[in-house]
Amino acid sequence: MREAAARYGYDHYTTDWKELVSDPQVEVFDNVGPNNLHAEPCIAAAKAGKHVLCEKPLARNAQEAKRMWDAVKAAEVKHMCGFSYRFVPAIRLAKEMLDAGEIGEIYHFRASYQQEWIMDADFPQVWRLNKGVSGSGALGDLGAHIIDLGRFLVGEPEAISATTRTFIPERPSPDGKGTVKVDVDDAFEAIVRFSNGAVGTLEASRFCSGRKNHMTFEINGSKGSLAFDLEKLNSLQVYLREEANPQLHGFREVLVTESDHPFYSVWWPHGHVLGWEHAHIHEINHFLSAIVKDESVEPYGATFEDGYKAAVICDAILASAETHSEQKIIYEA
Repeated sequence: MREAAARYGYDHYTTDWKELVSDPQVEVFDNVGPNNLHAEPCIAAAKAGKHVLCEKPLARNAQEAKRMWDAVKAAEVKHMCGFSYRFVPAIRLAKEMLDAGEIGEIYHFRASYQQEWIMDADFPQVWRLNKGVSGSGALGDLGAHIIDLGRFLVGEPEAISATTRTFIPERPSPDGKGTVKVDVDDAFEAIVRFSNGAVGTLEASRFCSGRKNHMTFEINGSKGSLAFDLEKLNSLQVYLREEANPQLHGFREVLVTESDHPFYSVWWPHGHVLGWEHAHIHEINHFLSAIVKDESVEPYGATFEDGYKAAVICDAILASAETHSEQKIIYEA
């Protein structure tokens, strides 16, 4: 921490979040700590009148997330949950097309998030593999993103059925002394029904050989389809059924790098691509702009309500996997 403060020219730093919350000079509390350190600091920050941006998943479970949502509502502070993929230009273009009805009635939403980073059985247990700290495994780490995108792009789910799997149940202890039980999921698969009649699948795994950060989704509707691949984040695959020339029917790649595309008016010349980090820049800019202009972060920013609803769905997936039954999605007001 001392080294980072010196490198970036900060006057002072602290390793105690309580000092930040009590500091009158701090107006925005940005929480990027482990999941078990989301609720208490964010609730305290809201009560102190700070605007709060919290990394996803908002909390380890829905009950914890609900307390956080209630706190920011009561304090009337601005709040956002860090679902940064909402701020990828191609995903924002997909949102605009869906809201405009260009894809028609939505039939399917299929989303997958794949990584490989814990496949080595000798990889030691870290906080993401400890339920007490993380709440869940691939589900909260990766699945929360595609759950949020499903709600953001398609609508509210009404029921879900799922299974989970832990492939390596024990790992070396961080201190190198023996092994520690892994009590979170390594992967999950789910089938979801949306309230608007659409159906879909969700999956996430950290056991996909060759996949570094592979998040994809496809949406099929009565007028066409949209497809996205995070590893090609500057483009959106678009298929519209009303193509005049039947010989040209098929998906086309839209390079989302023109000045009239979402966010590009503030970046490079046409065709100069953005990277993964730019979604976070867009997200933080959106949050700070909402504070300065005293505007809502909605409809594009994910609020703590969105974080809570994603947590409800995560809990339903775990419950479905445990009971081998379909779970209704029920939100508290």
